[in-house]
Amino acid sequence: MNYSTDFKSIRNDVSAQEWQTRIDLAACYRLVDYYGMSDLIYNHITARIPGTEHLLINLYGLLYKEIAASSLVKIDVEGKIVWKPDTDYGINVSGYVIHGAIHKARPDVACVLHTHTRAGMAVAAMKCGLLPLSQTSIRFVNHIGEHDYEGPAIDIAERERLVRDLGPHDAMIMRNHGLLTCGATIQQAFNTMYQLELSCRSQVDAMAARTELTTPGENVLAHTAHLYQPGTRRPYGVLEWPAMLRLLAAQEQHSGYPPHWH
Repeated sequence: MNYSTDFKSIRNDVSAQEWQTRIDLAACYRLVDYYGMSDLIYNHITARIPGTEHLLINLYGLLYKEIAASSLVKIDVEGKIVWKPDTDYGINVSGYVIHGAIHKARPDVACVLHTHTRAGMAVAAMKCGLLPLSQTSIRFVNHIGEHDYEGPAIDIAERERLVRDLGPHDAMIMRNHGLLTCGATIQQAFNTMYQLELSCRSQVDAMAARTELTTPGENVLAHTAHLYQPGTRRPYGVLEWPAMLRLLAAQEQHSGYPPHWH
């Protein structure tokens, strides 16, 4: 059986657009791990290759910190493998059920990110959902969907309901399950997930303090949420991304994992 994590570079075998997408997506996987949002070998981040209907997804069996540009699998929106490295690792069915549905229905979405974090699952179990307790969480007021749990996401029929519940938003609470974000770029989808995760962590902490909580008035909530939308001032994640790549480059020097995501 071939379960090596040393993958030959395919940089010269793909287009410049695909290679850049691979670099950014691999970096996104490693950043999700760095910020404590990974779950063993589970979950997925997918990205659309510009100018195509093909998506990139992780091999099922790798840690997020092991994922590199050349280890990502190319699939279509129905989950059929178009190309994958020479390895016995495959892909997880639920990866394309959830992600493929959104990519297929939302041509504005280039990247979809799904997590099972401790705080995300905690808020996903709360009847109140995400509360506007901080500036970070106010970003999502009237800009987040909710999807009821239907069991492990392997049913193709659930696709329609996932898309309906996400609507036009870039974030969704998957009740009793976890979190989902998407965006026009990989950078934006990551930034939105980072902010959503931080919102969930701070909500769990505030509620655990067992003290009376305050929230701003409705006019302040609506105004603040508007100011934090990607199209209002600047698309979030773009300015932050070079700093994130510098962080990864510094981390590479001290990790015992495959030294390059590119």
